Amino acid sequence: MAEIKAIIFDQDGVIIDTERDGHRVAFNETFKEFGFDVEWDVEKYHELLQIAGGKERMKHHLQTEGFGVQVKPEEVDDLIKKLHKRKTEIFVQLIETGKLPLRPGIKRLMTEATDKGLILGVCTTSNEKAAHTVAYQILKDIKFNFVLAGDIVSKKKPDPEIYLLALKQTGLKPEECIVVEDSRNGILAAKAAGMHVVATTNVYTEKEDLSQADIIVNCLGEPDGEKGTLKKGGQGLDFDGVLHIDQLIRYFSNAS
Repeated sequence: MAEIKAIIFDQDGVIIDTERDGHRVAFNETFKEFGFDVEWDVEKYHELLQIAGGKERMKHHLQTEGFGVQVKPEEVDDLIKKLHKRKTEIFVQLIETGKLPLRPGIKRLMTEATDKGLILGVCTTSNEKAAHTVAYQILKDIKFNFVLAGDIVSKKKPDPEIYLLALKQTGLKPEECIVVEDSRNGILAAKAAGMHVVATTNVYTEKEDLSQADIIVNCLGEPDGEKGTLKKGGQGLDFDGVLHIDQLIRYFSNAS
């Protein structure tokens, strides 16, 4: 049996429910500022979320549907970088103003993990500035051992590269790590790296095929607040709507 030594969190949809009312809003505001006739509604953005990475989503839209104006091929990469930089600024402003609260149970679980001496990390395809704002400002009283974000890897989820990098940097074995993800791409990436996975669903991912996760809940739950529902796995957890780090350590230590 392997000892659990680390817990690693995705950011968007896991730490903060950022996609619908955060990233999507920031993208639309950016398109408007640049004078492009583009607006991603909730359903359209759900479709685009199957493409990992904000720059990649914009480039896909430009190449398939256009921005309403002609963009020369040699100008595409520079334009996408400028759009993404401005979008990140708007997104960070949304976070800093408190308009995007933490998901239920996330800070509690991080605190429990810290108290147990576990390594805490973040692995996200989100822009590095946005990831650091969440980790080092919104969660400034949580000590993260590492935050891997943005273009630190060449291949994004579902490729396992970012999780393999986390293993390389920490010297940990895959079976010593628990990953908390919310999407199919994230789960596939963590599983391909050989890690244990807990999935927390949200409005965008609740209908995705998350079956490769070991445990699926709709949220981590709060003792005095919103309770989670167990959707898959967790046999013997004695789950009462709140997922605790002690439960996860016992569960995955026995499963290894």
